Amino acid sequence: MKIDDTDHKIIGVLRQNARFSIRDIAKKLKLRHSTVHVRIQKLIRDGIIEKFTIKLNNKAIGENFIVFVFISTEKIIENHAFHHRNIKEVFGITGEYDLVMKCKFADIEEFNNFILDFRKKHGLKKTLTMIATVNLKEEI
Repeated sequence: MKIDDTDHKIIGVLRQNARFSIRDIAKKLKLRHSTVHVRIQKLIRDGIIEKFTIKLNNKAIGENFIVFVFISTEKIIENHAFHHRNIKEVFGITGEYDLVMKCKFADIEEFNNFILDFRKKHGLKKTLTMIATVNLKEEI
């Protein structure tokens, strides 16, 4: 489905704050609230908007130790392996590594326990970890 400039504007406002009411979005974009409502429903129905969610403060919830784990493997890792509470995102990538995971932990000790267990449990060929030193931009 093609989305037009108005849809992009609505999505932009929702990205700022998904709690904005339809009336607030309409006022901000100078549209009728019925137009905004219909368009949001269409974006949901067409799978453009998958869900509305929240962004948490990493430090406040004890997940301020962010690590990117690059994984090289010779076998398929089952999807259920990525349902661990510390694994936030997983992508298939090109190059020397097959996957990259974005993980969040309370501290280095929690990360160390996780990575040792994850490598052993899934028989990984090789991993490379990179610790984030500053969070410049993070989206849902």
